[in-house]
Amino acid sequence: MKTALTLSGSIRRGSVNQMLQAHMGRKLEAAGVAVTAITLADFPLPIFSEDLEADGAPEAAGRLAELWRRHDIVFIATPEYNGGLPPLLVNTITWLSRQKPSPFRQPVFGIGGVSSGKYGTIFALSHLRDSLSKIGALVVPTLLGIGPADTAFDGEGRPVEPAIIRKVDQIVGEMTQFSRGP
Repeated sequence: MKTALTLSGSIRRGSVNQMLQAHMGRKLEAAGVAVTAITLADFPLPIFSEDLEADGAPEAAGRLAELWRRHDIVFIATPEYNGGLPPLLVNTITWLSRQKPSPFRQPVFGIGGVSSGKYGTIFALSHLRDSLSKIGALVVPTLLGIGPADTAFDGEGRPVEPAIIRKVDQIVGEMTQFSRGP
């Protein structure tokens, strides 16, 4: 059975990206995938600095890297801040990129996000795809940008727009069918 790790680049209470993370977890489970949902709040990392790295990576970076290595799929839901990625996610990826062996070489990555704007995190997702690809991640083709956030989900946390529902199914199919090989 395939395994998936889901996380959000937002740790704010009531985050719509955590809602997307939960929805994607349910969809992956329905596709026969064993899902582990995490919050980055459980992996506190100082702001990356090579001076800190010289003293050794934080224990949380090692634990998180090992989690990524043990899963076939990683789904990241991210907000968009000023057309870019949130500092929490950038810092997490930076620390993980320094771990050996690379936690980006095993899983297949899916990325999505929800924002208040009509472009639905598409700028952040493009940045995230580019960053992940440069460090060896295989990111599926579909970018799941959802917006505006205030009308995107029903009361049970499911997307309401038919085009988004189709995109969710498409990215789930890609994440479950793509493989890094043996």
